[in-house]
Amino acid sequence: MIKYNLQCKKCSKKFDSWFSSSIEYEKLNKTKQLNCIYCNSTKVEKTLMSPNINSSKSKNNLLINDSKSKNIKKKIKDYQRFIKKNFDYVGENFSYKARSLHYKNEKSSKGIYGNASQKEILELKEEGINTEIIPWFEDKEN
Repeated sequence: MIKYNLQCKKCSKKFDSWFSSSIEYEKLNKTKQLNCIYCNSTKVEKTLMSPNINSSKSKNNLLINDSKSKNIKKKIKDYQRFIKKNFDYVGENFSYKARSLHYKNEKSSKGIYGNASQKEILELKEEGINTEIIPWFEDKEN
């Protein structure tokens, strides 16, 4: 069995219908035996549909991907803890502070981290200031 989304060319209404096969649909459509459920017109056509595939294999892949994403998220949170412990947070002043440290040759016992736009990061890199971008999750745990 196959389900198609159909649309009437006359009244433009959409509806679903089941067929024993795609060949059966084509045969009925060609012989004008398909009728609109609203206006009874035989000018009916298939519309775009997305497939719905359910299998135990796809469910297993979802579990694997979910497991991988949990591991990645855990690694990122571990990096965040390390950064918070070993670097100074400068917030929105990241670009300014990075330039100050670089051009004034200020020595800091700790590195810095904070927020910067993509444009600011690109400008810093063009100036030869080493910066990195990492994903960041906000702490929602108390």
